[in-house]
Order: sequence, then C-alpha cells, then structure tokens
Amino acid sequence: MQSRILAETSLESSLFHLIDNRHLVKHFAYVDGRWAAARDGAVFQVTDPADGSLLGEVTSLSSAQSAEAIDAADDAFSSWSTLLPQERASFLLAWHDLILENREDLARLMTREQGKPLSESRGEIDYAASFVSFYAEEAKRPNIESITSHLPDAEMEVWREPVGVAALITPWNFPCAMITRKAAAALAAGCTVVVHPSQETPYSALALAELADQAGLPAGVFNVLPGNAEDIVKPWMSDPRVRAVSFTGSTGIGRLLYSQGAQTVKRLVLELGGHAPFLVFADADLDHAVDQAIAAKFATSGQDCLAANRILVERPVYLAFCEAFTNRVEALSVGPGLEDPDIGPLMHERAVAKQEDHVRDALARGARLLTGGHRHAAGPLFYQPTVLADTPADASIFREETFGPVAALAAFDKEEDAIAWANDTEYGLIAYLHTQDPRRIYRASRALQYGMVAVNRTKVTGYPIPFGGVKQSGLGREGARYGLEAFTEIKYVCRDWS
Repeated sequence: MQSRILAETSLESSLFHLIDNRHLVKHFAYVDGRWAAARDGAVFQVTDPADGSLLGEVTSLSSAQSAEAIDAADDAFSSWSTLLPQERASFLLAWHDLILENREDLARLMTREQGKPLSESRGEIDYAASFVSFYAEEAKRPNIESITSHLPDAEMEVWREPVGVAALITPWNFPCAMITRKAAAALAAGCTVVVHPSQETPYSALALAELADQAGLPAGVFNVLPGNAEDIVKPWMSDPRVRAVSFTGSTGIGRLLYSQGAQTVKRLVLELGGHAPFLVFADADLDHAVDQAIAAKFATSGQDCLAANRILVERPVYLAFCEAFTNRVEALSVGPGLEDPDIGPLMHERAVAKQEDHVRDALARGARLLTGGHRHAAGPLFYQPTVLADTPADASIFREETFGPVAALAAFDKEEDAIAWANDTEYGLIAYLHTQDPRRIYRASRALQYGMVAVNRTKVTGYPIPFGGVKQSGLGREGARYGLEAFTEIKYVCRDWS
C-alpha cells in the first residue's frame, strides 16, 4: 500500500479553490486505513457536467487490489464486531460531527462533480449525516431476545450478530447519502465495509473516507475503492467472505448482481429503478398538487429514482392542471449548480440523448408539446424543462424511467383506470396520490403496488423510514431499524438446565 502522503502530493485539482479544507480532495483509494494508488498507474478522469472542465484524475484499482480490500475488511471484522456497541456508536458520532463541520465544502465538491444545484447538495449532506447519527443510536439496540420455552428444562434466546464483510455499490445521483445510508447501518451492526462509488462522482466518496479516517475508524473497517465497476465488484461477488451486498442503481445491473450473488448465497439489498405515477383526482387541492408535482418531477434535475414519471390527472381538472403546471415549469431557472438554479446539467450525454428520444417518440405517437423539448443553451448537458400533454400509454416515456427534466401528462376518467395504469409497470418504488377523499386515500394506498405511497405530499424520505420498492424496483429496505436486517444474522441458542 502507498502512504497516505500520496494524496497530499497528487495533481493540483480545480476543486481546491472552491473549498476551505483541501484535505477533502483525494485522488487515491482508501484501503486498510491508507491511501493507495493503482499499482499499474491507471487513472480515470472526472469532469464537471456543467461545463465539461476536468476536475481531476482518480486512481483506478485493479481486480487484484479489490480482492486485497476484502482481506483488509475481513481482517478488521473480528475486532470491530466485538467492540461494545457504544464504542462503535462513538466512532459513528465522530464521523457525523465531521460531516456537518465540513458541510459547505462537501456540498460544493458534490455540485462540481455531480451538477446538482448547490442548495440540493447542502440538503444531501444533511441527509447523509442524519443516517450516521441515527444508526449510531441504533447500534446500541439489537438486544438478546428471550423465547418462552416449549421444551422442559430448556432456556432459549435469539441473538443478532453481524454477517461479516458488506460490499456497498453506490450511484452518482446521491453520492454521499447513498453511502452513509448503507455504511452507517452496516458499521452499526458490526460489519466492515468495502465501497465502490460511481466513476462519475468519486470525490464525494473519498471525502467521506477522509472524514472517517479523521474520526478514528480503525484500519480496514471502512474502505473506498474507485475504478471500473467490473474490476472492483467482480471479486466481491465471487468471494464467500463478502456476506452482504447493497446496491443502488439500475434494474438491469440489479438483476446481474442478483444472479452473481446466488453463487455464494449473499444477502442482497437492491434499490433499483423507479417509474413513479403521480395521481391527481378532481377533488384534490389543485394548486398544492401542482406545487408537489413540480417537486416530485424536477428535484435533482429529474435524475432521481423517486421522480414522478407519469402524471395522471382526472379529466375534469386536467386542462387546468396542464396550464398551471406548464406555467410553473416555464418559470424554472436553468444553469450551473454553483449558481443554485432550479435545474442543473444532466450527468452525461447518454442522459440528454434519452430525453430527446423520449420527447421525439411521444410526439410521434400523438402527445402535445406544451413547453421545452430541446437542449438548453446553457451547455451540452443541459435540457430544457419540458412538458408533454396527452401522452399515450404506449409512449416510451410511459414505459421507461426518464431520469431527466421531461414531464409527461395524461388524463384519466375513472379511479380504477388510474390505479390499473399506475400499476402497469415492472417497477414499484413510490407512487404519489392527491385527493381529499379519505375513503379513496385508503383504497388507492392499498391498491397501488408500490413500496411507498406519498399522499398529498412529495417529501416522505428520511432516516426513520423503510426506503425501498416491490416488483423489479428492488429487494429489502434501507433506513429505519429495517436497514440493519441485511447486515445481521439471527442465531438461536437453546441451553439445557437439567
């Protein structure tokens, strides 16, 4: 392993002038408590999606070095898992405090590599820190459970024990929060972790590693490995010492990991794609529904698995909703994330091309363009906030996750039609429901085939709730006490007292 001094003498980065704590800008992997470069010198480049400028080069580890990270995590597991729970909690609380102390620097770093508006980046840092403090407290709570014996002269107990090494694979759209939501739960349970961040956004992950190091987490407990996904992840999926895998990303990659994990029967938590319906009934508060639809569609510039992808409005209020919604969309500001607009750049050219394809397909099938529909003059990776009306059910945008600032609207006539339309998808992460009828709220909340239902509001996530979906939107839950389940095993002990 290379000395951590390497990170301090690496390439000057354009990120440095943005932040006060230069120690947060790291270009190397963090493995076994040390900063390490790829032995073959391999690197990949990270660019700012707002203007395409080079932010820096980050080391790209090999499969052999990825396997060595498992060795480090496995070696650290014994001592970490046997610490008193309150000792693990103290490390997590120290990490939490450092994250908040560096909130502004972390937010600016995130905006440069991910592109999201600065206020959203600040919000994500708060969100990320909340999982660390929550699981620091939860670390103290997995108590032994006693069972009333059904056998004579026997005493029975159920213990919860950490599974071992956990592999965490995180996406580019929430590069800090998706790490802490997974890692804090695993670390609280007594697991050690290896993390693979997206190649688009490695700096946020490496900054979290620097703060974990400052918080005193022991060597090998928390490891961050940048590089090509296949090189990093493939050794983890075949190694039986990696007992749990938590992944946030596309359904296609989730299926692949599901198949690979079967070979060593790993615990899996998969937070996959979304295709959220947003149902507005005629009795809804229309102004409030429009406000909430804007929030549900355009947060993170639409690059969110929770984004409203199909906005379905009851016909008596459909035209009024279309007009009010379009007026709000036309008022959205677009620009580089550091200027804190409503809409920032998309992550890469593929994302922009997908917006173009979805708009072109919908219009060809009979949809009406109410506003937008083209690339934005702000730069190559910007797309105009767009509204499509009368979107047909067979349009691609009503069949696939859009992941961008294009909103598709359509009218419905009956409640049962709206529910059937909403459920007509392989996805099942979140559904949004706007109505004032308490009976409809109950009926629809039961009938919607989604892991989460938001009624008359958009923001529903946070550390105390079980985040996750059904069908091909994933397996398991993150957040709340349920987030510990994938990282613990149940052990049953029966003692003879005769």
